[in-house]
Formats: sequence, C-alpha cells, structure tokens
Amino acid sequence: QFKLIVENPKTPVASGLQVTAFVEYYPESKEDLQDRLLLLIEDDIVDIPLLGLIPCCHLEIESEISFGTVIANGKIISKEISIANHGSSSGTFKISYDGVVLLNIEPNSGVVKPKSVKTIKVDICTDLPRIIKEVIKVELEGHDCTEVWIKAVVVEQALKVLGVPCGNVLKCINFGPVYFGSSKTEQISLYNESPECVDWVAVLEDNANEGEMGTDLQRSADAVLQDLSLKNRTRDVDVSDLILCIPNQGTLLPYEKSFVTLCFTPKKFRRDFEVNDSSLKQDYVLFLSFEAVGNEDLQALSDGATATTMNHPHHVELAMTGSGFPVMLTFNPGPVVKFMDCFLGEQTQVLCTLKNESEFLPVTFSFRKTAHFNISPEKGKVKEKSAKDVIFSFSPHQIGTFKVKQVIDIIGKGLEQNNLQVLKTKPFHQIYLNFIGVCKAKRKNILFKINPGITPLVSNATGQFVADGTGQCTDTAPVAILKSTQTQIHTHRLNRNSKDDALIAFPNDRAASIRPSERSKKYRTIFTKTERYNYIDPEFSYTDYERLSKEAHKEYYADFISRLRQRRLQKDAARQFYIYNNSVDIGLKPAEGLLSPKISITDLHKENQQFELLSLDENCLLTSRKLAAIGSNSLIKEVGSGLSTMPSSTQEREDCSKTLTSKQLHQILIGPSTMDFGDVCVYSATSRKLHIINNLLVHIWIQIEIEIDELQQTSPLSLMMPPLTKTHIPIVFETKNPGMFKRSFTYTINRQHRRHVLVVAKVMSIELELSARELILNPVPGYLAETEFRTTVRIYNPRNHPAEFTWKPVMTNQGNAFSIEPAKGFVEPYRDLECEVVWHPGFSSPEAGEFNLCVRKGNTIRLQCFAKVTIHT
Repeated sequence: QFKLIVENPKTPVASGLQVTAFVEYYPESKEDLQDRLLLLIEDDIVDIPLLGLIPCCHLEIESEISFGTVIANGKIISKEISIANHGSSSGTFKISYDGVVLLNIEPNSGVVKPKSVKTIKVDICTDLPRIIKEVIKVELEGHDCTEVWIKAVVVEQALKVLGVPCGNVLKCINFGPVYFGSSKTEQISLYNESPECVDWVAVLEDNANEGEMGTDLQRSADAVLQDLSLKNRTRDVDVSDLILCIPNQGTLLPYEKSFVTLCFTPKKFRRDFEVNDSSLKQDYVLFLSFEAVGNEDLQALSDGATATTMNHPHHVELAMTGSGFPVMLTFNPGPVVKFMDCFLGEQTQVLCTLKNESEFLPVTFSFRKTAHFNISPEKGKVKEKSAKDVIFSFSPHQIGTFKVKQVIDIIGKGLEQNNLQVLKTKPFHQIYLNFIGVCKAKRKNILFKINPGITPLVSNATGQFVADGTGQCTDTAPVAILKSTQTQIHTHRLNRNSKDDALIAFPNDRAASIRPSERSKKYRTIFTKTERYNYIDPEFSYTDYERLSKEAHKEYYADFISRLRQRRLQKDAARQFYIYNNSVDIGLKPAEGLLSPKISITDLHKENQQFELLSLDENCLLTSRKLAAIGSNSLIKEVGSGLSTMPSSTQEREDCSKTLTSKQLHQILIGPSTMDFGDVCVYSATSRKLHIINNLLVHIWIQIEIEIDELQQTSPLSLMMPPLTKTHIPIVFETKNPGMFKRSFTYTINRQHRRHVLVVAKVMSIELELSARELILNPVPGYLAETEFRTTVRIYNPRNHPAEFTWKPVMTNQGNAFSIEPAKGFVEPYRDLECEVVWHPGFSSPEAGEFNLCVRKGNTIRLQCFAKVTIHT
C-alpha cells in the first residue's frame, strides 16, 4: 500500500544538487501499516522506516477542578474545564454525574474537533457550609472512563474580635471604674476570617435581655426594687452616648485585621429622690454586635404581610462592662472658707485638707486663678483613700469685702472634638468653694499747711489750707465735666432756662480752652452759665466751604452705592425670571407669597423626635432601638404602585448617584435572600414577592439583572425608592424542565453596590392522585339486587397547575362493564374532583374492570374496580 515514485540518477550527483523522491500511501483497511525504504548511496545503505497511520482522535481532560475556599452566601459560582483534542479526527465525549451537589454541567456531551479545545462549565451552589469532593465520569472516545474530581471548601463568613496585642479571641471587655463625665478607651482588632471582602457595621444592642445600665450590681435586691424609677428612666436614654466605636463601619479585605477603638463615657442618671453620693455607683453591661452588611433577611408571614426579622448569621457579639463613679473630693474646711480680716498689703492664710473618699480612682485637681486669693499648690493629685494639704492665701489689693466663688477643675481623659480617636487631658467636673475675706483701711492723719500765696491747681474754697497727700496732680488740664442743666447755683437769671446740652468749664481751664473744638459743642461758665468764647483754630478746622464740599462728596458716594445695589437687584430678578420662565412655572417662583401652615407644638415635637431618630451622625453608633424605630416609620409608608423606574428630578439624581456607606447599606432591607418556590409544576407561572424597605432619608435606585430564562417574566426590573418607604417586586418563575432548580440573580443599589438572590424550586411534572387504587362496588340500598352498583373515587391535584385528565378503560376479552363520570375534565390547582364509578350488571358482565387515569403531559394511574354480587338462594 506504499508506492515509491522516483527517477534514479544515471550519473553521480554533484555537490549542491538534489534528487527528489515521492512516497504515496493508499490505505485499504483501517489498520496501521509499517514498511521500510532502502536508499543505496554507493557502498552505503540507509534504512528509512515508513509508517502508515489511519486518522484518529486523541482527547485529554483535566483531572481536577478546584473552586478553592468560598463563602456560603447562596451564590452560584462556576468553573470551566477543558477537553483538548490533539488528534487528527473529531472525537466524542459524554459526562455523567449521579450526585446532588453539582447543579449544572453543560454541555454534558458533544464532539471535539481536531486540534481544538472544548470548554465544559460546572456550577455549584454555595448555600451551605460544607466540603465538596465530588467526582464526575467522563467517557472520551478512544479511552477508558476518566474520573474528574470537583473540590471546594464552603465556609461561613466569620468576623472575630481579637485582643491587642496578644491576638486572643475576646468575648468581653472590662473598662473598670471610670469617673462620670470622663472617658476610657480600649483597642481591639476586628478580623475577617473568610476569603472574601466583607462590609461591616457596629450595632449597639440596647434592648438585650442581659444588658444593664445605671444599676449598682452589688446592691441587694430590696434596694434595687425600691429604685425602679431609675430603671424606667434609663429606657429613654440614648445608649450610644455611653459607648463610642471608632470606626463603626468599614470594609475588610480577605483575612485582614483592622483596629477599632472603643470609648466608654459613663453618664450619671438622675433619681427621683436624694441619696448619698457614696452610693451613686452605676454599673453598665452592654453588648456591641459587629455585623456583616447584606445578611439581613426579610421573612414573609402566611397572611401576606411582611415582618422585618433581622437574621445575623455572620456577626460577632462583644460584651462590655464598666462602672461609673462620682468624684468624691471633700474639703476641710469647706465649702465656705472665711479668712481673718486684714489691712491693705497684708496676707492671711488658711490650711485646707483635700480628702479623696473614692476607693478605686485617684483625683487630679487644678485651682483656677482668682483675684486677691492664692492657692499653693494650684495643681496636684490625690490618691484613692488619701488626703493632701493645700494653703489658701488672702492677699487683697484693695479695700473692701470679697466674696469669691473658687472653681476647682477635676482633670481627666476626654475625647477631642476634632479627633475622636485621641483622648485629651481636660476638665470634666467642677467643684466650688466660697472664699470670704475682708480688707480694712488704715486711718491716716491729714496735716493742713498754710497756702504761701500761690493758688494750687486743686484747692479749697478759700485757698488757705491744703490737705497734704489727698489728691494727685495730673498732666492734662481739667475740662468740662458737668451738664449745665444739672446745677442752678449762682446761675444768671437770663440763663436759667437754658436747656441745651452745653458743657461747664472750670475757671482755670484756659490751657484747654484754646485748643481746636467741635463747632456743635457749647461751653458755659460754672456759676452764671454764660456762654463763653469757643476758640476755633483755622489751621486745623474746616472752613464753611470745605464742610459743604465734604457733605456733598459723602452724598454723592451714597447715591452711587445705592444705584449699584438697585442694578444688582434688577439683574438678580431677571435671572430668577429666566430660571422659572417655562411652561410650568410661567415666570413665577413656586410658593411665592404663600403663607406657611401653622404648626402646633405637638406636631413640632413629633417632627423633632422623628428627626432625632433619623439623623444618625457618622460617629454615632447604630442601636437596635433606632433601627426598630426607623423601620416602623418605613413600614407605614407602603407603596404598591406608581413608583418611577428611574430618577427624574434633580434631587433624585443627586441621591441616586451617591456611594452609600456600610451604615447606610445596613438600613436598606431587600429580601428574602433565598426565594424558595417549593414544589412547582412545569409550564406553570408562580410568583414570590421580593420586599424592599428603604430606611434612609435619601432616594435609592434598585436595578435587577436577570439572565435566567425561567425568570424572564419578572417586572419591573428597575425601581426608584423614595425615602422611608416599603414596596415589593413580584419575581415570576416559569419552566418546562422538571428537576431541582437553583439559580441566582443579581441586583444593584445606585448602580454601585451589588447583591444577589438565590432562587430555589423543585420542578415537578403534572400529577394527579387517587383516593383509592381499588374500588369495591356494592348494590345501592333500596334498589333491586343486581340492578345498580355505584361508588365514588376522588382525584386530588397537589400541584400548582391545572391538570387535564381522561379515564381510559382497559379492555379485555370479556369486555368492561364499568363506567366513570366524568370521563374527562380538569382539576384546578390544590383542588379535588369526585368521580362516580358505576357497574352495569348483565348476563355476561365481568365483575372486575380496570381504568387508566391519563394526565395530559403527566402521570398515569391504574384503578381497579370490583363488583360485589350477592346471590340469594
């Protein structure tokens, strides 16, 4: 079957030349052939083997598919495996699997072309944590059956709270004793023990059963029962003011750790009755939950209503304990400290003892500076159950009685306003003392001396005797200091009715009377009130022309500024007109000139209360009570229809373009995350509600992405949710392929945050059930024997699709004497139908018969009937 085509050279072949030979292969059977070709080169013989192979395929497949470690979040994940054909002809393959873990293998059979690769897609569902180790059998053409292992480790998404720096798992943090108003911090590490990123948020469980707030746990039961008013008062306290978590939200990468700072700031709760400060200890037991965002589920009730049930399978709870203590610093003497009377320039002292009555905490104090009083030392620290002496000094700088409130600042650790992660040493409590001191004046003997003849600047009426040391000379000349209308002594009768606002000049103020003065002021003499000469210096004062020019100049610029303002207002009015110049507003500003509605105090209180519930600061912790209050407001505003499919207004577009934080995503509830349709029939359409609750104060945009053929009738796929509303989207499921169905579809929030929903259904064929497989027909009472035999059989439809049936009798050689009515018809979903079976007696009527209940596109059931005939002798 090999043919050699060559022309052997007759002459030797020179160097650089060649001889070409052709070997042809013509196979006559499907078998491989082998031969050889001899090449004679002078005295040498070269043996060239010839092989003739028929075309065949050479298929290869990978032996293992590894999904690695994945999260049990109900998502359908896929991997691909390749079947390569290295042969020269096409090869077939067939895949078989008899397990229940793998959802889909496609294609499970096919043909691989020569020198090509066929990709096989394998899907698994991550609904349960488990270890997947399944095997699929692959039959390759030309090979024996090959096994391919499918491996995956499905784990729970776990968060752990670790201690710093040891890294041990923490269940509880004890802050210990802390003064009321001060703060104490502890640092922890939040660990994401999973192979996927997780968005987390901290929620304070303020309604936990085992939580305590403001109760002295060491007190007796009788004392606690007498103080039930405090328990009732603490119900309305915002617990987020006691615990601060920074940060309280975030994103953790796979197997990443993040440091979290917890700050405990106890606050004193007021009681209805006065008690001793030493018994005002308050213990706190609080629970902080770190939850993964997106794991909240909504469960549907049987009556169609929805209840927001918060399922937290992926959360870790941390208990926090601590005690609040008041500052118990006493002063002896105190709180009123009286100093001995002293004269100006002298000093008196009082020794005071500061005693710290607390058994657990020291006290750091600082006295504020106060005039006339000195404290030594001004700052210090008093250890627990110890005392310290302080000297109070009274050093007056003027004569009189001094009653001063001395402020003592208690220094401790507190949070910085700008940086909440840093504790700053600052005053958190004040104590007041009352200082009382009297400074007396010393008596001074005044000696008079005779005036030698020169009248001094300050003298008595006669100018004869001057008190030495009483009065001080000033550098400036005396000027007018009294109103002329306030004295009438020695006033000239012509000037008694002078009501103008003139000033009185001293007799010896000539040195000050010749300076430049204002034209509007008038000066009169001290006794007769006669208007005196007012000197105006022409070198420093304005002339009449200059004053008029100045006024005109001032008026010109005032008019100029007024014109600029009028022009600016006109331009702004024109701009506003063009903004509202449309077919809707027709140039009018909306609500222009409308009166505001009157708001009562009750409405204002409700609005403020609702705003306080809804306005959650970024640094403020989410609490279970706040989430419940916000959720109750959203459940009231249920919107069934009329929602737009996409944002239209400016506010809606602005809200829907925002990137939401983990805390905001935690307040958007969409579910259920697993929609179980149960047993459904082929060719039937079944719907379930996907509930959406928006607990935010902004709009959100929900878009559903469905690529599954069985869910293509779902509508709408886009929805714009207003703030604080609730609605639902009907998810319609319809299929024609029986079997177990598990697929997931995704949806996005604001086109950024992606989540998914798992759809589960057990698709079954149309089926009917019979109440009995065998019927015994007895004669009807009141009729003649062997004249009529009747009974009934009931048909049940356990599926959700109408079933069409037909009764077909099984014919034998003896025939069939039974009949069934109705012979065909429909059975509605979850309903039943009663059929009547009648035996018609005759001479040769058989006493047994059979019928087949044939369901269109469904099952077939055999019914046997027997007539019980009684023979009377």
